[in-house]
Amino acid sequence: MIAKRMLKYVEGSSVTRAMFEEGKRLASLYGAENVFDFSLGNPSVEPPLAVKEHIIKILNKLPPNKIHGYMNNAGHEEVREAVAMSLNQKFETNFDKMNIIMTVGAAGGLNVILKTILDAGDEVIAFAPYFGEYNNYVANYDGIMVAISPNIPSFQPNLEEFASKITEKTKAVIVNTPNNPTGVVYSEETIIKMAKILEEKQNKFGTAIYLISDEPYRELAYDGVKVPYLTKYYKNTIVGYSYSKSLSLPGERIGYLVIPREADDFENLVNAATIATRILGFVNAPSLQQLAVAECLNETTDITTYDTNRKLLYQKLTTLGFECAKPEGAFYMWVKTPNQDDNAFVAKAKEFNLLFVPGSAFMCPGYVRIAYCVDQTMLKRSFASFEKLAEAMA
Repeated sequence: MIAKRMLKYVEGSSVTRAMFEEGKRLASLYGAENVFDFSLGNPSVEPPLAVKEHIIKILNKLPPNKIHGYMNNAGHEEVREAVAMSLNQKFETNFDKMNIIMTVGAAGGLNVILKTILDAGDEVIAFAPYFGEYNNYVANYDGIMVAISPNIPSFQPNLEEFASKITEKTKAVIVNTPNNPTGVVYSEETIIKMAKILEEKQNKFGTAIYLISDEPYRELAYDGVKVPYLTKYYKNTIVGYSYSKSLSLPGERIGYLVIPREADDFENLVNAATIATRILGFVNAPSLQQLAVAECLNETTDITTYDTNRKLLYQKLTTLGFECAKPEGAFYMWVKTPNQDDNAFVAKAKEFNLLFVPGSAFMCPGYVRIAYCVDQTMLKRSFASFEKLAEAMA
């Protein structure tokens, strides 16, 4: 018999993953070329060639116990130092290896830091729409998720409601920019106002409130849009980063946490996060991938394909009459459904072999997420189905 707390997770397993499995089922019925799966944020652009080249060099050059062996739970020291130096060069920060903990992707990093800071009953705030797994991550440590209502149509954080919902129990705030699912980049003006609110609330309650910046899409920004680096605006910022999108390595599960020295209780934070990495069962981030990404810190995937897909899809959908939040980053289109029943819209789209994720999975019903990190020829083939869907919903 499984644990009672797992029953609800089994019953409400990830909508995105469920749609992915549905895509495979439809492909077996109608042929993969006739199914248009926009459900999963799985990068379609290949990793930079340098990643493969450096993996081969590492395998040929270093001894096996270095490549495949244990290391400090925080990660290889030289890798952490290289990451810190790269961040300093890009963002004019002042980090060193002590500020970096290598993690099993951004998801692993978020679980590590939440394990580190949360006591039962502590509150964590997130701005809807947000990645639904945040709810599960917070629940893992008996925290309470507090959702801020979506700020339509800009989808910048609703700061008035945010200020009203911070309490003496608020321990952390999670932000994700560029945002999954909207593609919106939180502006510098927004971040400055958010930081001011947090400083005021910390002083009022005499507590530390950590701002956790979930950044797997940082390098995926379009039209010259700048993504603010949040440690420069608020001292209690902790950054969770992943190479899943920037280097197209989602299955390799490699990322890191940044914990600035200015953060309250810095030494205990770092020590506890390092221990949390071990006791959560990660032990350490994958060794070979640590060594590889350390050699590719100036590499990024070519986002030209994503940008072209973004423009093609936005033009097509708006021409068909759909209302979309034009994405500034990531690789998702956030589309308003003709009525509030996003699940019914998803079901109707499936009739034309179109697979989307309902906005209710992101705590924002009445919208769907369309992941355009897909083959461009598939995207263009799907337009006939989009036309049929628009006609059916008219």
